[in-house]
Amino acid sequence: MKAKASIVEPQSYSISELAREFEITTRAIRFYEDKGLLKPERHGQTRVYSPEERIRLKLILRGKRLGFSLDESREIIDMYDPAHGNVEQLQRLLERIAQKRAQLQQQLRDIESLMGELGEAEARAQAALVKSRNEESP
Repeated sequence: MKAKASIVEPQSYSISELAREFEITTRAIRFYEDKGLLKPERHGQTRVYSPEERIRLKLILRGKRLGFSLDESREIIDMYDPAHGNVEQLQRLLERIAQKRAQLQQQLRDIESLMGELGEAEARAQAALVKSRNEESP
């Protein structure tokens, strides 16, 4: 019987490996590091990212896609506590999702209202243009 080859994840990642994997620039990763969101080890001038740092980067990018600020993402990520089932972290995430959803729903109502106002302004302008053209013709 042939043994299956196991896939072993590397114990560390370079900045360029993470940039390629997540399709972001190395500059973006350094930005997150400058903000204190990532804390890679250093071997001389080389940054070495652990699997935990890779996961943090993945969560930062997920938070960004969900519209969270870096501070909101940091708050949630820093609450990671697997020993206690991450209950507080998950509750905070749900609170932030509810807040973001409410904010987006308000923005949607604002956009719909503005679209209505634009439609009315457009109709008035078109009517005024037609009236102006009719008054100009003999």
